[in-house]
Amino acid sequence: MSEKSDFFIKVHEIARLIPYGRVTSYGAIARYLGSPQSARTVGWAMNAAHSDESIPAHRVVNRKGLLTGKFHFDGTNLMQQLLESEGAVIKNNKIQNFEEMYWDPGKNLL
Repeated sequence: MSEKSDFFIKVHEIARLIPYGRVTSYGAIARYLGSPQSARTVGWAMNAAHSDESIPAHRVVNRKGLLTGKFHFDGTNLMQQLLESEGAVIKNNKIQNFEEMYWDPGKNLL
């Protein structure tokens, strides 16, 4: 197995731990995995996760709460709909209650 796919597996494992009604960022996952410059790679890993329903890819957004991965979901607003069903307030593709919903694996997974 390649190093990249090992990293993807680790990213997916962390994503599965994000609690219902919470979100995290690509960078937070990268930092938790000890690879702070790999936020973009975390994004690629999340894009590769859409065919696996056990991975809540909709709960991973950018560091400002923007739904940057929304175009990788089936349907125009599926990512937004999934997040709203979990309590997110979204306006202009941005989670308005981001700080309230934010879950940091570095602080919550000890």
